[in-house]
This record gives sequence, structure tokens and C-alpha cells, in this order.
Amino acid sequence: MKFGKRLKQQIEETLPDWKDKFLSYKELKKLVRLISSAPALLSGSREYGKAAAEFVYLLNNEIDKFNAFFMEQEEDFIIRHKPNSEAIYKEEMGKIRKDIVDFHGEMVLLENYSNINYTGLAKILKKYDKRTGGILRLPFIQKVLEQPFFTTDLVSKLVKECESIIDAVFPVEEEERQRELVTEAVTLARQGIFRNTVAALMTMQEIRRGSSTYSQFSLPPLNLPDSHDLVQLIQLNSSIPIV
Repeated sequence: MKFGKRLKQQIEETLPDWKDKFLSYKELKKLVRLISSAPALLSGSREYGKAAAEFVYLLNNEIDKFNAFFMEQEEDFIIRHKPNSEAIYKEEMGKIRKDIVDFHGEMVLLENYSNINYTGLAKILKKYDKRTGGILRLPFIQKVLEQPFFTTDLVSKLVKECESIIDAVFPVEEEERQRELVTEAVTLARQGIFRNTVAALMTMQEIRRGSSTYSQFSLPPLNLPDSHDLVQLIQLNSSIPIV
């Protein structure tokens, strides 16, 4: 699947409040096409320089947007993480389990938000360099690697802690757990954030899979073992459609 279609699908499947926070890939792609195809915009000309500057300006605005949204969500997760942990022993287990699973799902969605927007930036910069003969991708990606939205270590840590809480509070034998996950996945796949989370995990799995186009700008393979198992369980259970 081409990245533009994958991004559009991901935006359609994400949480409503997140839809305008993703990369404006289509607009950036149009600008690359304009810069590379207009014969008047010869390299080194004033017009070319102005158009290239506009492209970089839009890229920087996108990064500012990613950082603002990512840091806001990250701060919210930190605030919510402690009360969620303490409330486990005070409220009904069924409701708490759902709350924890939903909380886990939102954090996975934020990891995917980081992944897919980084991938979009890398791809649009590759198009820019290829079509214009520029060398913008390397220095710009080096800048991106230092941005808050790309640094997911804290969110990944919270995801692992959340998974540990689920294991500790709801301990089950492994085989029983696998059966439970399948049943729960099928039951909840049409409901709210669970469906969004599964879609995000599958997107992360796809964009982090090695391919013929893998390069130093590609993200490393997905390293979420519990979530990966869940994706596999959903796929193996394909006899029950998830729509």
C-alpha cells in the first residue's frame, strides 16, 4: 500500500480529536511536484529559492505541530498513569481492566502517531531530493531525530508498565490468556479505542517491516512483543470479520 493511502486510512481510523494532528502529506507532495515540474523554477533562481524556502517552512510547521501534540499527550499519560495504578485495588476489576486496556491503547496510538509522521517526513523529503536534485533529507532528518515527537522512550516505558499491571492484577495461564485475548479482540474490535489500537499496531508492523526500500532513514523493526502477539491473534482469527 502506498504511504499516502496508508496515512489516509490511519487518519480515518484514529481518535476524532487526533485527525488534524497528522502530517499534511498531500499538501507537501503537491508542493514538491510544483517545485520539480515548473520549468521557470530553475535551480539557483530567486523563484526556486522562494519555493524551496516555503517547503522547508511548511516542514518546520509540521514538526512544531507534532511536538506540541505529542508532548501534551505524553504529559497527560504521566498524570493518568499513577491514579490508574492506585485505583486497581479500590474499584471493580471489570471496569478497571477496561480502563487500563483503553489507557494502554491510547499510548500505543501515540507511538504510532510518532512512527507514521516520521515515516511521512522521510518519504516526502526523499521525493523532494529525488525530484529537485536537492540534499535536504539528511540534515532535516538529523534534526527530526532530536525532536520530542520522535522520542518515544517514555511512552514505551509506560506501555510496558501498563502491560505489567495487567499481568499482575489479572494473572492467567498463558494458553488461557491467548484464548481470552482472541475472545476479547473479537468482542471489542468494533468498539472505540480497541479497534483504533489494533489498526495502529498493524500500521506500525507494516511500516517497520524490512523491505527493498529499507535505508538508514527507516524505523527499526517493531519491538512490542505483547502487542505483536495481539495483532497475530486478530489476523489468525480472520474467520470472524472485523469491520
